[in-house]
Amino acid sequence: MSQNAAPRRAALQRRTRETDISVEVTLDGTGESAIETGVGFFDHMLTHVARHGLLDLTVRAKGDLHIDDHHTVEDVGIVLGQAVGQALGDRSGIERFGQAVVPMDEALVLCAVDVSGRGLSVCHLEAGAERVGGFATEMAPEFLRAFAHNAGITVHVRQLAGSNTHHVLEAAFKALGRALRMAVAPSERVRGVPSTKGVL
Repeated sequence: MSQNAAPRRAALQRRTRETDISVEVTLDGTGESAIETGVGFFDHMLTHVARHGLLDLTVRAKGDLHIDDHHTVEDVGIVLGQAVGQALGDRSGIERFGQAVVPMDEALVLCAVDVSGRGLSVCHLEAGAERVGGFATEMAPEFLRAFAHNAGITVHVRQLAGSNTHHVLEAAFKALGRALRMAVAPSERVRGVPSTKGVL
């Protein structure tokens, strides 16, 4: 990003009867994060997205965790997706596509993203355990779906190997960060929106 370009950042808040979520994101960051959702493992995963995506990310969430973590995790995905979409603006001059294959010990996970304007998530993860800490593993696909839909980004996540659920999920979130970092990166060669349609 040129020194004269406006910072690509957004700050959003969403309040419902179930959750109160605030998110601040800077796409051209250094990977710094401050994340508090009340779900420790989920905080850990979002920290990986920020660190490996070089996003500066602040997430504050209060939800009805006395019921379960579903509303909190899904709603963070919604607001984070909206914030990333807003920070991207009209998508001019970005690489658009990104991919990463990330190992975590015996686990290996692929993530490919397209800043397409069409939110879609296709997730193939085999979680052996139902929970990791306070995080229900079935919420990983729900988070990805909410994030992708609200960001207008196509996200494919596929487990290639792995038996330890923690390792599989950590590889997936790291891969998401790396793929996003590549896709949203400014390109010196791309002029305008990277689409034959002229709009994303």
